[in-house]
Amino acid sequence: MKKSLLYICLVILACNAGCNDKDFLNVAPTNVLQNDQLWNDEGLILSVLADLYDRYPDRQTDVNNSPIPSMVVQTIDNWGEFARFDEAFASENGQYWRHGASDYPYVFPGMIVKGGAEVTYWDYAYIRELNIFIAKCGTSVKLKQEVKDRFIAEARYLRAVVYFEEVKRVGGVPLVLQPMEYDYKGDPAYLQHARAKESEIYDFVISEMDTVKKYLPSSPISKTRATVGLALATKARAALYAGSIAKHGVTTPQVSLPGGEVGIPLAKANEYYTIALNAAKELISSGSYSLYKKNSDNLTQNFISLFIDKGANPEVIFAKDFKLQSGRVQPWTLWSQPRSNAEEQQGGRLNPSLNLVQSFELLDNTFAPLNINAAGGGYMYYSDPLDLFANRDPRLAATVMLPGSDFKDKKLDIWAGYIRKNGEIVTGDNFGAKAKLEPGGPDVQVVGYDGPVNNLEFSAQSGFIVRKYMDPTVGSGRIGTQSEVWWIRYRYAEVLLNAAEAAFELAQPDVAAGYINQVRERAGFKIPLKATDITFDRIVHERKVELAFEGHEFWDMKRWRLAHKVWNGVKTNLTTNPGKSDESSTRVFALWPYKVYDPGSPNNGKYIFKQVLPGAVTSTHGFRLGNYYAAINDDIRSNNPKIVKNPNQ
Repeated sequence: MKKSLLYICLVILACNAGCNDKDFLNVAPTNVLQNDQLWNDEGLILSVLADLYDRYPDRQTDVNNSPIPSMVVQTIDNWGEFARFDEAFASENGQYWRHGASDYPYVFPGMIVKGGAEVTYWDYAYIRELNIFIAKCGTSVKLKQEVKDRFIAEARYLRAVVYFEEVKRVGGVPLVLQPMEYDYKGDPAYLQHARAKESEIYDFVISEMDTVKKYLPSSPISKTRATVGLALATKARAALYAGSIAKHGVTTPQVSLPGGEVGIPLAKANEYYTIALNAAKELISSGSYSLYKKNSDNLTQNFISLFIDKGANPEVIFAKDFKLQSGRVQPWTLWSQPRSNAEEQQGGRLNPSLNLVQSFELLDNTFAPLNINAAGGGYMYYSDPLDLFANRDPRLAATVMLPGSDFKDKKLDIWAGYIRKNGEIVTGDNFGAKAKLEPGGPDVQVVGYDGPVNNLEFSAQSGFIVRKYMDPTVGSGRIGTQSEVWWIRYRYAEVLLNAAEAAFELAQPDVAAGYINQVRERAGFKIPLKATDITFDRIVHERKVELAFEGHEFWDMKRWRLAHKVWNGVKTNLTTNPGKSDESSTRVFALWPYKVYDPGSPNNGKYIFKQVLPGAVTSTHGFRLGNYYAAINDDIRSNNPKIVKNPNQ
């Protein structure tokens, strides 16, 4: 039996595809089928397509990172990847290595783990199956033409996405668009393809989006299958990435190869930026999507709801969905719920960093460190810990659980201990630990039930807990239930920010301001940015706070060629200029609240804050020039001598 038919027999197994489209969720199970049976049966073809959608590559899902033995995890599983750099702290014993390692291995950003080792994402098995699907589906004689066209367009969309994910990681890769078969006659050299230029892969992705959108539905109702809107959003993102590499790559000329497999000429930058802007404009002008504003009277809650509301959400373009009834669930809330109200003995893992928290502006459009020290020396005192964060971007409290905030109708208990008048700290080494504040006095609670406690896993060691994507429904923090909150891959706000960046790079700051102000107005800013306010630093900042914990930071820093500047391996203090795009940020800092113990003083019982470095942060993040493109594994290059090695490795 040929491998193509073997593939058909294997992948046609029933699967509850992660989506909210009725036809996907109700695909009937099937057994091994013959070739002609499959490709002339719409339902069976749909089940194969559902399997192909289910393997869509996400950076945060490439590694099975489950701390629970035998758990089959789905999307949003690899929470630890968000603690790779300076966005968050990983509060789990098995993840502290992220804060103790210095240089990153050259396979990074491979993001795939096989046999305990990280390897490069190089998924030609998936590409081959997509090529087979495209070829075989085209032979069907019983499908309606519009159905066949849509199926093929969806498979071509997925194939282009795989190439997009590969080029982001390793640069140019072999562009294989036909299902290759080995003839078992000896020399397999005819199956070996050289790497295409990096620009050629981006050109392919862009061109495919133009082709497939002709056959995809224009309706925005579907959020889990390819649509015209998704094709345009993907085209805009891919072109923006290519334009960025062309423009900013000149600052790192050594990150290139003479054959163009890595690196894009500066001369192509404006062409790509123009494509990105025009694609974004086409999507915007279609009116099919809009910013989520269902809770416009409560801006923080509005931003929270954006990520968990699956009912006619106008902002979501494409998402990986989950359904409790189908058993397709995800553990994001289980793993990072506050320990003080955890439904299981799980939680507290992903702690947003002070680095990120202080990046959220004041509502007057200015940047300022959090006010923890008085002008004349000493501490600032707060009756409510939330007062420290007053008058800041409402997206902060929607992205990060702050000390004193609520989750599931219960106030978080984040404080590190009591501080006496003389500066002495009274604390404990466990959640809600007790101690005496006075000799012979009663034992009282001296640390929060959420921590923080240094090196105590699951405690809020940064002083914060992630809020974005957290599910407030009962059961979402239980191992046996978990959550059906979806994972949004493309949303309208990103399209606006992509348009703003492309317009800025094309010397259209007024156009850029118009797009970026839409996002900021929804966030709660009353003072619009002027064209003269739009700088590269502003572009970088707005993406950082709007898209935090959505998997964009790493790719953005790579394409802007900022990664080696910001994560430069130098041991520096926390920046006081968070709005500057190239400020060094190599360690994860924390902010711990303490209660004041000073009986008789007006400050007794109030809170002060200390900036600290978590104990597990023992090294600095060092992103090397060789990390811009992942190393291509030795076995791949041994099997195909036409594959050239990536630079600086």
